[in-house]
Amino acid sequence: MTESIINLETVNPIDFFGVNNGKLDILKKKFPLLKILSRGTQIKLSGAPEHIDAAKEKIELLVQYLERNGQMSENYFEQILGGDDEKSVDNFLDRNPNDVLVFGPNGKTVRARTANQKMMVNACDKNDIVFAIGPAGTGKTYTAVALAVRALKNKLVKKIILTRPAVEAGESLGFLPGDLKEKIDPYLRPLYDALDDMIPADKLGYYMSTRTIEIAPLAYMRGRTLDNAFIILDEAQNTNDLQIKMFLTRIGPNAKAIITGDPTQVDLPKNQQSGLFKATRLLKNIDGISYIELGEEDVVRHRLVKAIIKAYNKEDEKNSKENKQHEANKLDDKNNKSGQ
Repeated sequence: MTESIINLETVNPIDFFGVNNGKLDILKKKFPLLKILSRGTQIKLSGAPEHIDAAKEKIELLVQYLERNGQMSENYFEQILGGDDEKSVDNFLDRNPNDVLVFGPNGKTVRARTANQKMMVNACDKNDIVFAIGPAGTGKTYTAVALAVRALKNKLVKKIILTRPAVEAGESLGFLPGDLKEKIDPYLRPLYDALDDMIPADKLGYYMSTRTIEIAPLAYMRGRTLDNAFIILDEAQNTNDLQIKMFLTRIGPNAKAIITGDPTQVDLPKNQQSGLFKATRLLKNIDGISYIELGEEDVVRHRLVKAIIKAYNKEDEKNSKENKQHEANKLDDKNNKSGQ
């Protein structure tokens, strides 16, 4: 057994280890074959040399991130630590000022955080229509709104239009209080929240009052021509075939559009199919249209969101295999009966 001591001289140990050693516990789970102890500004590693070397490499990356950014959430800690995807790790560490999409209120910087989010940014720079598909928490909507705000601030477009299908997700619109706008607004709240992070409140109020930024249900897009605009269709998995076709044919000259969707969260009635799947199948190979798929490795919410997505994906795979086996058994029974 080998021992090694790492000195955390350039960062605050509390920032590294986390509240109640929450981040240290994550480090221990990542390297279960090592004995890891923290004492003041030191980390003591005990175990096989190859395991110690692997841990030291990851700890060096974590320290680099803290040195450059001053703080680090448990989610970032786990993503850098678990970085089997080197591009994801590089994306955390190689922070170039030119990568900033938007400077928000109080100096907050908004940028692509993962490799696939960076691909989404690059795709938008090169194409007029981008489909960004992935599960909850992968930053699809947030990155799309940041790209739209950047385009507006750089005067590449004259307005931003953000839209969502007002599909009931287990609740009925008719029983919600207020007029139509008050009923619809809760469904559009994620778009408001993203804008609040990127534009000062007084300026956002001005943009909304002058309709420079417009947030509206998808049904309100019918019959319009959307030119000189950056348009985002969010939650596109809840559009039917005609709705998404209607949206895509609204796009006018000097316009960009991003369509985001989560195939695992379709809230349409059982007798309706999502138009998103057909649209991506038909359009993904057209020049000027790009398709970006985000996965669980892009989750930038609480670290448990990734674990939740994994658990549901595992269950879906299990159910899919069982259904296929059930169908195969039925076919075998049918063939046996016909052969008797």
